[in-house]
Amino acid sequence: MRRLSVVLLGVAALAAAGALAAETPKPGGLLKFAVGAEPPNYDCHAQTSFAFLHPVRPHYNTLLEFDTAKYPAIKGDLAESWTVSKDGLTFTFKLRKGVKFHDGSAFTSEDVRATYDRIRKPPPGVRSLREESYADVISIETPDPYTVVFKLSKPNASMLSNFASPWDCVYSAAKLKQDPRYPERNIMGTGPFTFVEHVAGSHWTGRRFEGYFRKGRPYLNGYIAIFVAGAPMVNALAAGEVLAEFRGQSPADRDRLVKTLADKAVVVESPWVCSLVVTFNTKKKPFDDQRVRKALSLAIDRWGGAQALSRVALVRHVGGILRPGYDLAVSEKELVTYPGFSKDINASRAEARKLLQEAGVPNLTFTFTNRNVAMPYTPVGVFLIDQWRQVGVNVKHEQLETRLYLAAQQRDNPTFDAALDFNCDFMDEPNLQLQKYLSHDRSAINYAQQTDRVLDDLFDKQSGELDKKKRYAVLREFEKRTLEQAYTIPTIWWHRIIVYHKVMKGWNMTPSHYVGQDLNDVWLDR
Repeated sequence: MRRLSVVLLGVAALAAAGALAAETPKPGGLLKFAVGAEPPNYDCHAQTSFAFLHPVRPHYNTLLEFDTAKYPAIKGDLAESWTVSKDGLTFTFKLRKGVKFHDGSAFTSEDVRATYDRIRKPPPGVRSLREESYADVISIETPDPYTVVFKLSKPNASMLSNFASPWDCVYSAAKLKQDPRYPERNIMGTGPFTFVEHVAGSHWTGRRFEGYFRKGRPYLNGYIAIFVAGAPMVNALAAGEVLAEFRGQSPADRDRLVKTLADKAVVVESPWVCSLVVTFNTKKKPFDDQRVRKALSLAIDRWGGAQALSRVALVRHVGGILRPGYDLAVSEKELVTYPGFSKDINASRAEARKLLQEAGVPNLTFTFTNRNVAMPYTPVGVFLIDQWRQVGVNVKHEQLETRLYLAAQQRDNPTFDAALDFNCDFMDEPNLQLQKYLSHDRSAINYAQQTDRVLDDLFDKQSGELDKKKRYAVLREFEKRTLEQAYTIPTIWWHRIIVYHKVMKGWNMTPSHYVGQDLNDVWLDR
């Protein structure tokens, strides 16, 4: 896997990596950072949004984790070491000893087994959004308290990366036995910080866990995640009321912060494993008609839109269903032959009008459900609505608070027409990013509701293919069908920009805003 480049703009001129490495972390201090939305509940296994992960992740550990200084390299977290059998079907993990949960109870292999059983086979009433990621696991064995063995039915090219997922918080087996839904409203992990309080509409607080298994960590005494977004968030960052916002800022906000903070600021930028996608409710007319969905994709000038939006929003790159620049993503030469990606927008829109006419909806009207998070949802939503108007489609823009926005798409019988959804993950990996496009009965994060066994079969075919050239070929088959059927369509890929105060140390930029947010290594130079 190609290492994604990270561009350091260094407004603070902290410069040489050697100088940074020589700095000695200072214990103490309270980190205040901004989060642009609030978590709908507290269960890692049921979430996809940064609004959850940024305040909640510091309370938990995972089996493996990404080494943010060497991303996408993987290192142990609760696992001390691991081995993989030659046939790729057995993963054996040796666990750390002396790890405690925040209530003082001992961590053992039973906690790992209970956690992953809950993810791969959620009990009634429990929502797992990563069930498909572990569909190849046929058994989990615990031969002793510090060994856990996962056995697979077939090779899986992404399995080791899956075990480093920041969403796979390890829970207490005892708590899950008492109540499988315990994590929805309770925080109890082994992570570097214990839970103090969540004040709705205000903040989330964590305190240093004195019993943490890593000696001397965390460095911070605690943290406060302040729920603030948009202009107030930028104002708070400029005034030093918060030291960071870990999701991303727009180019305009970056420039304003750099001007205000001057040598107090550090700016880092990176490609982003994140895109906005339009999801059509295929159970609702006329979006059950492939011609309508395809027409709405053809009407979008992604190339022109990316150029214009990159000046005002945190989107920049045009690509298909995988991030442009990633080894397994489609080349631009081939991409422009796919529906919706031609650079001849006039020809594409002529075809779109023809398809709408054939489908009997030349003057289509519908409601577009969006999130009330300013960046990049609002500008991209406005852009899409303008694009559809170019082919005679009238659209009402409905922006909802995060909890309602997610509920509108995730309920059992959704009534939305079309929605602007996000397809973000913790690394470039088709087995993760293509789940958005699988049949609804296989993927809990596919809100289009379609059943397409051709896509399911192609997904399974590429999933276990270890030959990169063969996998690439299967992925192109998957991508062509996805864009032709247009159940869910990619728009423009994101570009991550972070501005933070230079007194915050120990945090590394990655191409994912989900990775490296346990705050274990963060310290304040005061």
